[in-house]
Amino acid sequence: MTELTPPSKPKRKATNVSLDVDLLREAKSLGINISRSAELGLREALAKKRAELWKQENKDALEASNAFVEANGIPLASHRKF
Repeated sequence: MTELTPPSKPKRKATNVSLDVDLLREAKSLGINISRSAELGLREALAKKRAELWKQENKDALEASNAFVEANGIPLASHRKF
């Protein structure tokens, strides 16, 4: 049996960011981890941007698929039970 290795911690790099003073003050007063929150926000922004880029890159295929369905209906629709 093989041992499972725990996931490695991500490498971190110190960086400087400029934040709204009031937001920073409130976050600190509420005990929010600024670095982790910024990282989470950046992950969400990256996911959103990747999705936008994917849609742009696949626009022609999506339009062709939608046109096919509009002209011919949903494939195998007769087998749907809902």
